[in-house]
Amino acid sequence: MAPKEEETTEPAPEGVEQVATEEEEHVAESPPAEAVEAEKESPAQDDAKEPADEEVETKKEGEEDEAEAKVPHVSADAPWGERMWEVFSTFWPLGLVAFGGPQQQRDWLDEEQFTELFAIGQGLPGPTSTQLVISTALSRAGPLGGLLAFFLWNLPGLVILTTCGVLLAEFIDPENPPFWLVGLPPAAISLVFKAFYGFGVKLDTLGVCLALFSALVAILINNDDRIQPTSSQFVFPCTLAIGGLITYIDHKRENPFSNYGSPSSGWNRESDETMRRIGIPLWVGALIFVSWGLVLILSVVLARSDIENEYLEIFETMYRIGSIIFGGGQVVLPMLQDEVVPSWMTKEQFLQGLGLAQSMPGPLFNFSAYLGAVYQGVPGALMAYVGLFGPGVILIFGMVPFWARLRHVMAFKAVLKGVNATAIGLVGAACVILWEAAIESAADAMVFCFSLTMAVYFGFQAPYVVLMGGVLGGLFHEDLLDLGQVPYCLRDGEYVEA
Repeated sequence: MAPKEEETTEPAPEGVEQVATEEEEHVAESPPAEAVEAEKESPAQDDAKEPADEEVETKKEGEEDEAEAKVPHVSADAPWGERMWEVFSTFWPLGLVAFGGPQQQRDWLDEEQFTELFAIGQGLPGPTSTQLVISTALSRAGPLGGLLAFFLWNLPGLVILTTCGVLLAEFIDPENPPFWLVGLPPAAISLVFKAFYGFGVKLDTLGVCLALFSALVAILINNDDRIQPTSSQFVFPCTLAIGGLITYIDHKRENPFSNYGSPSSGWNRESDETMRRIGIPLWVGALIFVSWGLVLILSVVLARSDIENEYLEIFETMYRIGSIIFGGGQVVLPMLQDEVVPSWMTKEQFLQGLGLAQSMPGPLFNFSAYLGAVYQGVPGALMAYVGLFGPGVILIFGMVPFWARLRHVMAFKAVLKGVNATAIGLVGAACVILWEAAIESAADAMVFCFSLTMAVYFGFQAPYVVLMGGVLGGLFHEDLLDLGQVPYCLRDGEYVEA
């Protein structure tokens, strides 16, 4: 499901989109082949343009030298220590700013290999951006390089959100938050709407139908009093499996509803330097998959036994969710809300943390550290962090050795397309569910509209959207301008809470 096959793929993260844009611009600036041939056939024109050409070449060489001076190049055959240092110097800034990617700065992989690494993350449970970071570094410096990149990418957000969770649980009254927190939930929800739109516009007709199906199921589970919200832990995986089964059946038809493309010529499964640098044999990859399954089974069995332990509860909840959720951070939100509200925290604490997580560097899965910190302090944060990230990290290490083979199996690609489309529907459901929870007053609705406009039309990045929404919400607060402080919903002529 390479992003370049637009009709068959899900949207790539910002780093991937920017890479494609830069390469398209480069192609657009290159002279067409016909023009080159015409210049070769015109000696007089060559003589006239020779000085200018030499000047351009000199300028280009100078620019290349300057770029190389800024980003030291390390050969793919360099000693392992040098490649590890290159991984460190590449990924430590990303954990602080969360924009861009290694493909923009380092010539590690060609575009096709890079997009295939993204496709691996799309096809596995867990945070896609984190899996892309791990697999990219893994292809450069082996397993230790992948682990190093993972911790560098996540560490700043982990520390900040853990600290925020402990402080908010200790010092903030969730029923009466201070003015500087009230604007964060509606601003954060606007980013979920933006994500859903970005995902949805890439779907074909069958994908839209699958997304609609999963969205309706998720909304029903969360709003029907006759259905326990915790049933989502069984219903959501079944919904994803149904989506994969439908696309599998469809791709077998003579005239399928969807276009499933064909395998590209990216990684050669017989001889490839990248696969050798990864250094994980097939049998080790299979063992990694088995270990993931054993941990999942053991944690579920223990959590449902007579053992009463809050940390086991945190780990089992997060590990189970991380093992069944496809599509990244936005998709996981409705499942997390079902599991932790109100047993671990209030709805207000959940939404305040979501706003903070949206404004932090790194992946949205760092939200797990906040949830664990509010519930059980720093130890709870670490257990939640390991639990939610664990499945995605384990599975990416296990899948990479198999990818060069599986990418040639059309049935595998078809199933992944259905699973991903169904997962996008869960993001749509999150929009409805979280809107209902976050928008309680007219001021909240105004902050939401303002933040969504800043994010979608003006293109502000997430931290700035949350910051501006927080400032606007604070200004509307009753302690300052006291604007829009009435319940948003009107029923039978009376105001009621949403």
